[in-house]
Formats: sequence, C-alpha cells, structure tokens
Amino acid sequence: MLSSQMMDKAGFRTQWEHYMQCDGSPDPAVPQEINTFMSLWQENKNEDIEFVIEKGNQVLNLIEKLCFLLLDTPPNELMEKVIIQYQESILELQSLLHQKYNEATENLLKKASTYADSDSGNMEVVIKDKNITFCIWGNLKKNPRYSTKEKSGFDLPKTVATSDVAVRILHTHYDHISPLQHIPKLHLKVQAPESKPELTVLYDMKEEKEGEQKAEAPISGQMVAPLQVATDEKEEEIIGENVVDLHQFTPVGGVYLIDALKLPPQAKQIKNWTMVELLDAGLETYPYPPESEETEDATYPCIGVTLRLLDSVIFFEEPVVARWDSADKQWRTDCISDIKYKMKEKQISFDMNAFYTITLIQDAHLNMPYQSWELRPNGTDELLFTVVTAFAEVQMQIKGNQCMLSSIIVDGSEQLSHLTGKWTSPIDLTVALKKAGVNIFPSDYSYKYVCVNTKTPLAEVTTYQQMALVASAFAFSWSKWNLASGQDQVVFKVSEYLKTDAVKDEDWSLYMFNGQRAQRLKISETSEAFSEELAENTEFHSTLYHLIKDFASEEAIEKVKKTSCLFIDATYQLLMATRVLTYS
Repeated sequence: MLSSQMMDKAGFRTQWEHYMQCDGSPDPAVPQEINTFMSLWQENKNEDIEFVIEKGNQVLNLIEKLCFLLLDTPPNELMEKVIIQYQESILELQSLLHQKYNEATENLLKKASTYADSDSGNMEVVIKDKNITFCIWGNLKKNPRYSTKEKSGFDLPKTVATSDVAVRILHTHYDHISPLQHIPKLHLKVQAPESKPELTVLYDMKEEKEGEQKAEAPISGQMVAPLQVATDEKEEEIIGENVVDLHQFTPVGGVYLIDALKLPPQAKQIKNWTMVELLDAGLETYPYPPESEETEDATYPCIGVTLRLLDSVIFFEEPVVARWDSADKQWRTDCISDIKYKMKEKQISFDMNAFYTITLIQDAHLNMPYQSWELRPNGTDELLFTVVTAFAEVQMQIKGNQCMLSSIIVDGSEQLSHLTGKWTSPIDLTVALKKAGVNIFPSDYSYKYVCVNTKTPLAEVTTYQQMALVASAFAFSWSKWNLASGQDQVVFKVSEYLKTDAVKDEDWSLYMFNGQRAQRLKISETSEAFSEELAENTEFHSTLYHLIKDFASEEAIEKVKKTSCLFIDATYQLLMATRVLTYS
C-alpha cells in the first residue's frame, strides 16, 4: 500500500535526520536512550540558570519529536504500549525540566545579594530566551514603601514585602501544565454501502469502465480520524462552574508560573572568610495566605500582577485569565479579580488571592466556521490554500511534501512574521498555528461548539482525496450551495487552472459529489435556488477525476498524471486538517 510506503519513508527520513544532526542528543523513540539522557542530567547538580535554559531547549526539541510521532503516525499503526511509552517519556521530560528550573532558582537565591540592584538594593534578575522568560526578585531590603509593580510586574501586600521572600515569574512560551492531548485509539474507516466494494481512489490515471473501478493505492490516511467525536459509552464529563473546558477553549501564549519562595540565608563576608548557612530543605515556597487555624477565616490583601503578552501569538478577543488547580488538574477562572486589558500595549493586569500558575484562555473556535476557502495551483506540485475566517485570512502554500504559512492578515495587516516563509510538514504547520492562537483545525469535539454543515464521511473524505488527486491543475473553491445539498452530498466550485491570474467568476463550474457519484450542476453560484439538475451535455461519473476529465484539456490531464504522490498526500492532509467542506 502506498500509505505504508510513505510511512516507511517518513520514518526512515526522521531517523536519517536524527543521525545527521550528530549533536549527541538521544533518539526519543528509543526508551534506553531517553532514559539514559534523563538519568545523567538528573545526577548533575549546581547548574546555573543559563545552562539549564540551554539544556532545556534540547529537552523541548525531544518533546516536540515525540509529539510529532504521536500526531504523524496513523493510530491504527500505533500500538497502545508505544503510545503509553511516548506519553510517559513526554511527562518525565517535562517534570525533569521543571525540576531543573527549581534547582537553578535555588542556586540563584543562595547568592541573591550578588544580584542586588543598585537603585532598590533588592535582587532583580531577568533572563529572556526564545522559549522562556525568567524573572526573579529577592526582597533583600524589606522596604514596604518600594513598589515592584512597574519594574517587576507584581505588587506585594505589605506583610509579604517585609519578609524574607522572593518572587519568581517563569513564563514558559509552551504549555507543560495542561493534560496531554488525547490520541484516538481508532480511526473511522470510510466504506461504501455493503452492496459495493470499499471505495478508494486510483493513482494511475487509467481510464476504466464506470462501475468496474477498484482500489489499488489509497491515499495515506484512508483510515481517517473520526469526523465527529469518538463514540464513548461513558457519560460526558460534566464541567463544573469556573472550570475551563479544554475542548472548547485553549491556552494561548504559554504559561506564567508565579511563585513566592522563601529567601535562603545569604552569604556573609567576615574578614577573609565567606560564611553561609546551609539548609537541607531545598527550594521552599512561601505560604500566602499563611496556613494556620488562626488565620483560616481572615482576609488578606490580593497580589497585583501585570503580564506582558507574547508578540508571537494572536489574541482575536480579550482572553480569559485562568489559574491552575493542581489538586483537580484543571484550569479555573475563580480567585482572580479586577482584570484590566490593554490589548494595544499587549498587557493584562489583575489581582489574585494567592500565588498561582496562570495562563490566558481563548475560544478555540473563534475562526470557525470559515467564511470561504480556495485551493489554487501555483506551479508544478505546488498550490496556494486560502482560508478566510471572521477574523483573519490565512494563506498556506504546499510544495512537494512540504507546506508553509504564506501570510496571515488580520485587520489589514500581516501577522506572525516569525512563522511565514518556513517550509515544514503539514502537521508541524498545524501545531505552530494553533500554538500562535490561529486555530483553523477542528478537533473531534469541535462540532459541539460550532454550527457545522454536517456531511457523511463517505462524501467528505472521498472528496478531499480526489481534490488532492487533481489539485495540481484544477482550482477548487467554496460554494454557498454546499449548505443546501444535504448531508450525503458536497457541492464546490471547480475550474481548470494552468495560469497565474485569479479565476474569473464565469470560469467556475459547480460540481456535486457523494463519494460514489459525481455530477456537474446546471446552476451557478448566482442562481436563485438550488437544483440537482445536470448541466447540459454532461453525465454522471463514479469519480471526480473522470468527471473533470470530460472537460479538461490534455495539458491539464498530463499535469495531473505527473503529480507527485507526496504532493497529493500533503494536500490531502491539509484538507483533512481544516475540513473546509464541513466547517464553512
């Protein structure tokens, strides 16, 4: 099967790229190598924060590779024990990295006096890296009159400002707090009715008699993810009040770990000796509010916090501020008050009644349903895929088996310049866009939160396969009549496209397909009512390819025949990821 061959080549390519890196990093898919890597780093102590940040980037790279393997490998080819192994490795790497940041913080605090600011006399350290921003403030002078809000981003109650306390704000630009993404165990198989053989798509363009067409080489992904939510006999989880539903909302811009820590004894210089009291407790949190029976019913002033938003993400609306509940493993919106937004300045200020881990939550479905979409060839094994939403116009380019973000326009200006122009795999592009707050990739649960134009898997998936098959020479676009065609049929616009100009309105034709029967419609996009009447001098065909072939030029058909299978697969992956026929 072609899909197995592609997977074998992809797996070999991943192994070869790892080998060619030659940087001493382990292969995260090999348990012995990843366990050895973690054990050796676990044994190393007294590492400074700069080393931990550098080593942390290597750890993040290993986590990304494991996540890619989980997302890229079809679930029917992933054994349950392998999924568990990869997820356990991810969690262990995340835990180790957090532990190392705590150890480096402890080492910094032991010599806090050497980092004293000349103006305030307090410890002030800020370190910025591509993946984290590390800020720590140590209360060396214990001056309650000194304000830390403007310089350090927080405002302490006076009871804390006179104590041996340090405040750390560790802003990780990634999210290692939320639960790992669910990996579906089963994929929905697209089948024709029992009276006919399983429906697939031919790669060799051999013309056969209608009704005798049989499967030889399905596109990678013939076993596709569930088009609705996977059926589960268990009752749906009831989301409590103030609890963030991570099926509907998503953290954007990383996580802010805001901790109050006990300031350890500082070194003292006595003549030629440097003396310091050593404690065995390690890094200790400073309890606030104080934990005692006497103060159980007492009220304490809130902690004021001002956060700077990342330039590398987009918030289409004012985000929700949420705190992490470590006991119940969930994000919550309570215990946070007086939220003030300065979106132009990319700042958010709020009060919280204790020190929490904070994230900013955005509706995962703001850009759904789409307003329109277009798939347009742009050269040999190359095309431009445009998705227009209520907030943005996203243009993605596919070339061979790679894709990239060409542009994303919000309110007339281009955004996310750090992502544009970089060739990557379809999966890496979807992950990068979602991380940046641009989610045009429905999940298994999205239909619960979006007004969906439901289509049968047979019609929708088979259409994506056959669109990808001819996308090197034909343009496809959204049609309003897709809403009126019912669940069993999809309607879209098609035009032969061998030039570089935009497709004229009169060049588009309307096609309808149900996975087994394709037809060209008589109506146009501007017709007053929907009709299934055939266009003049046309007939039914069992595949979209054979229908298009009736009206295509020899040059277009020849171009389709020479199309790379990898390009077809990459196009199909992006169509399946965006599901434009259902979410438009």
